[in-house]
Amino acid sequence: MQKWSVVRYDVDLLAREWPTRLTGSISDFDEVLARWRSVHGQRFIMRSDGFVDVRVNAFLISARMRALARTTNRDYAQSLCVWLNFLEARGQVWSAATVDDAEEFEFWRRTDPRNLSPVGAAAFSKDVAACRKLYAWAAERFSDVIDIFVNVAAPPAKRSARVRWLDPAAVERWRDVGLRGRDSYGRRNGSRHTRNEQRNVAFVDGLYGTGLRLSEWASIATDELPTAGMGRFFYKNQLADACAKGGYGRPYWIPQHVLTGIDAYAEGPRARAVRGAQALGRYEQLAEAIIVGSSQRRGVVRLPDDAGRFVDRTWNTVETALRRRLFRRTDAGLEPLWLWLNEDGLPRDPHGWHHTFAEANARIAALGMHNFSCTPHMLRHSFALRWFSVGKLVYSSRLEHLSQDEQRDFRIQFGDTWHLVQTMMGHRRVETTKDVYLEPFRALDVEVLQTQAHGLPVAEMMADLFASHPAVLGDPAAPT
Repeated sequence: MQKWSVVRYDVDLLAREWPTRLTGSISDFDEVLARWRSVHGQRFIMRSDGFVDVRVNAFLISARMRALARTTNRDYAQSLCVWLNFLEARGQVWSAATVDDAEEFEFWRRTDPRNLSPVGAAAFSKDVAACRKLYAWAAERFSDVIDIFVNVAAPPAKRSARVRWLDPAAVERWRDVGLRGRDSYGRRNGSRHTRNEQRNVAFVDGLYGTGLRLSEWASIATDELPTAGMGRFFYKNQLADACAKGGYGRPYWIPQHVLTGIDAYAEGPRARAVRGAQALGRYEQLAEAIIVGSSQRRGVVRLPDDAGRFVDRTWNTVETALRRRLFRRTDAGLEPLWLWLNEDGLPRDPHGWHHTFAEANARIAALGMHNFSCTPHMLRHSFALRWFSVGKLVYSSRLEHLSQDEQRDFRIQFGDTWHLVQTMMGHRRVETTKDVYLEPFRALDVEVLQTQAHGLPVAEMMADLFASHPAVLGDPAAPT
């Protein structure tokens, strides 16, 4: 039985409901809101009977936890909740837990046949990391707490075994059937309607077109997008350090068709959602909304300070949580700077995109297209595979007339395809690119690759090369 759960503090809900429930009991409601705005969105752990452990929640709100990335903070809170529920079932409290409890936790979490939802090494590594932080923090402050996780090692994760790819035709089929509601042959069905089709297609095309991670692409602000121009195929953009994994931003490239799709979404469904929210006064009711000033400098946002003035900050330093609170005042009212919005006009939580993928996969499975699914990270894998193929085509045309020694000199001077993809993926080590993302190429002879690639479009080349690879999904409805 799950007795502990993670809850979040919502100051906007407080602002909407508290005045009507406690009329006359508070002299200055704005002062109360100001006092609690600092913990808006903060996660706490609460037991089903309403009991809270003050020390655990003090850790969750500590600077040590606030310094973590938003997604890491979320995952660690969930991991600690799992740990507390495990101890609850053993009749134990966390502050008195022993090393034996920690060892039993790993057995139950990963191996115990009585656990109907075991996890792999990567997920359990997060549990260990979260518990390490809690116990290290608590042992420094409370004499009755011993750091039992100090010597507990996280199991090695084998990421490459779980990696799967889609070739370009499969990406297109998944998008058309799963997001656009077409039949398995790509034909429109007038009786089938998919919600937010234009937004979802623009988002997915962007993931596959840029190779960004879901959390990175979901955090883009409207002011960061380049302006479309004539005769260009790609637009170079910069991923902010504050939104990138590990805090390392990097250049990335947006294809022309992706930017065109975003512009159509912004001028159509997004604009309608904003107008609807403005008409209902929805943005004005947000206690956490921050209204930015006008700036003529690209890459800079003007944020208000406590003195009523504005301070320029580069978008590179504006973290995801702050971006969702930024609004600009227009003649029609407030408008969010967050690009991706829900139907009600409010910024879409990046985690919500997992539901979009789940619904698309369910729609595809309902049509009988089994073993054909996609996740956000599969699009990143597939992006890498596609650009490796492009790189091979380019390099084969450049090197085919050179001797082996000349080819070696060329690669030393200009790098090779692995380094090309490393740059586009934003990996700090080329070994990550080789070992995790592009395993299908390890089984192929380069000479065969170059021969089959000669004169073929990339999509056809990839469909041919990877038709028999069990981890690369092709188009299930392609003509045979």
